[in-house]
Amino acid sequence: MPVIPHSVNLFQDCKQFFQFLSICQQKSIEQNETQIASISLKVDRVDPLAVLHEIATPDQLHFYIENPAEDEAIAAIGAVSSLKTSGKTRFFQAQKFTESCFNYLVSATSSNHLLPRCFCSFSFFDQGATSESTFSEATIFLPKWQVSSKADQSTVILNLAIHANSNLELLIEQVCREFQNICLAKYGIFNLSSNIQYKLNHWNVNDTNNFKVAVASALKSIQIHHLNKLVLAHAVDVVSKFPFQWIDSLHHLRKIYPDCYTFSTGNGKGQNFIGASPECLIRICDRQLNTEALAGSAPRGKTVTADADLANRLLNSSKERHEHQVVVDFIAQQLSRFGLNPQIPAVPKLRQLTNIQHLHTPIQATLPKYLHPLKILAQLHPTPAVAGMPRDFACEEIRRYEKFERSLYAAPLGWIDAQGNAEFIVGIRSALIDGHHARLYAGAGIVAGSNPNRELAEVKLKLQTLLQALV
Repeated sequence: MPVIPHSVNLFQDCKQFFQFLSICQQKSIEQNETQIASISLKVDRVDPLAVLHEIATPDQLHFYIENPAEDEAIAAIGAVSSLKTSGKTRFFQAQKFTESCFNYLVSATSSNHLLPRCFCSFSFFDQGATSESTFSEATIFLPKWQVSSKADQSTVILNLAIHANSNLELLIEQVCREFQNICLAKYGIFNLSSNIQYKLNHWNVNDTNNFKVAVASALKSIQIHHLNKLVLAHAVDVVSKFPFQWIDSLHHLRKIYPDCYTFSTGNGKGQNFIGASPECLIRICDRQLNTEALAGSAPRGKTVTADADLANRLLNSSKERHEHQVVVDFIAQQLSRFGLNPQIPAVPKLRQLTNIQHLHTPIQATLPKYLHPLKILAQLHPTPAVAGMPRDFACEEIRRYEKFERSLYAAPLGWIDAQGNAEFIVGIRSALIDGHHARLYAGAGIVAGSNPNRELAEVKLKLQTLLQALV
C-alpha cells in the first residue's frame, strides 16, 4: 500500500487534493490498473449512525457496527470495490479480495490515522441460497466513505477509484459536497418515540413457525443420534401499515441495549439486516486474538434477590454448564489446529445483559503474522453456540427443522484492515427489514434435558429485544 507522506485537507487545500489524485491517476496510466486513492481526516465528533442516515441511499452497500465496550462506532457507505461470492471457498475468496484491495490503495494517510477497512457479511450456510435470497452468501466491500468515532474524536476515510479517464474536477466537487453533509451529522439528531403500544396498533405479528414442536422433535433426534447440542432458530414476521425506519430502529437498539454490539448491513437493494448482538466471534488487534464462548442462558430477575437467584441457578445448572462447555471445547480445538495455544479460564463467569444473562468464557491467543483472520473465521463458523455438535450433522438437522432461510442470522459480520486487525460479531438477536415487512430472528440451544416450554420462553425474551426497538 503506497503512502503519500502528507495529509490532504479537502477544504483548505483543493490544489493539494487535486495533485494527490493526479499522482494516483498517473500511476493508474503507467500500470494500466485502477488505483484506489485513500485519504484520512480528523474531524469534530460526529455520530456515524447520523452520517449513515444523512448520506446513505438504498442502492448502496453499507455496514454499521457500534462497540460500546470500546466506545467506538463505524459506518461504511458505498462501495469503491465489492465482491459477492458463494460456496465452500467463500472465506478464501474474501481473503484474496481484501488483499487485492489493499494492494491497490495509494494512501495520503499519516501513520497515526486509522486504516481503511474492508467490510464483510457471510450467510449462515455456504450453499443453499435461492435466487430470491436477500443477501449473498458472502459480500465484501471497500467503502467509499468510512466514518468512525472513538471516545471524543472522529475520523473520516475517503476511498476513490481512480483510472485513466477519471474526471478529477468532477470527483472533487462531488466529494466536497458529501463531506459537508458528513460534518453536519452532529451527535444527538435522533429524537424518537418508543411508544410500543402505538406501534403494535399498526402491526400484524405472524408466528407461523411452531417452535415448540421443532424443539420436541429435536430432542428425539438428540436422543437417537447422540447429538451433544442442536441450536434451533425461531423467526416471526411483522407487517406494518407504514414502512419500517431501520436507522431509527437501530438507534433504539443501541439505546435500549448499550451492552451489545449494534449492527446493520444493507444489500444495495433496499433490504437491511440489523440487530443487537452480545457475541463477538473474533477480535484481533496487533496479533492478539480475543474470542469467547457465550452459551447457557437465563432471564434477569425483577428484583435484586430474584436476579441473584437466577444467576446462581445458571452458574450451577449442569444442563447449562454442559451446553457452555461444548462451545469452549470446540473453540479450543479449532484454534489448536492452527498451532495456537489458547488461554482459557477454568470456569465461566456471567455476562449480564439488559434482559438476559449468559455463561461467558473469554478466550485469548497470540497469532503468527502469516495467519489471516479470515482463515480463523472459516474454521470457527459456525460455533456450537449457533449450530450444535457434531457441527456438520447439526447443520443438517437445522435445515430439517427450520422452515425458513437463516440468511445472515447467526453468521459472521465484521471488518478487516491491511495489518490483519479485525472484528467479527455473530448476527444474532437480529431482524431483516424490507419496507413494510420485518422478519425477527432468535434462537436457543437444545440439549438433552431441554424443556420445550422453557426454550420457547427464552426465544420470546430475545425477540422482545427487537420488537421493542422497531419503528
